[in-house]
Amino acid sequence: MNTIIGVIGTSEASDEESKTAEEVGREIARRKGTLVCGGLSGVMESACRGAKSEGGLTIGIIPGFNGSDANPYVDVPIITGIGEARNIIVVRSSDAIIAIGGSFGTLSEIAFALKLDIPIIGINTWEVSSNIKKATTPKEAVDLAFSLARPRS
Repeated sequence: MNTIIGVIGTSEASDEESKTAEEVGREIARRKGTLVCGGLSGVMESACRGAKSEGGLTIGIIPGFNGSDANPYVDVPIITGIGEARNIIVVRSSDAIIAIGGSFGTLSEIAFALKLDIPIIGINTWEVSSNIKKATTPKEAVDLAFSLARPRS
């Protein structure tokens, strides 16, 4: 089974966050990893776009009831109908997580990952714990994510 990397971040990304997320997505796909995210816009869409540009597989955990809510780069939309509670599903589905920027939704995902001991790599994100490994480039973040990814049993 391949490595699943969660990518989390704001739905209203800056140009810099979007570029970073797109490159993170490309790097995940180059390593034959699967990208999982919240499936909507911003960082999530940019990361999926990057993964798709390299032939990668993308999964979007959609908060609403409609698959058409997913960004156009999501291969597998998982329709939850549970709103932001879907954040725990994104985290639980990940072997490691890369956080790019982010608002309170991202913070909740970071908290879940910390509680569940899922490795988190951050690029300009919340600094709430020394357990969040800092990265300055997309390649560094993805290298860390793959090296720290927890094994699935």
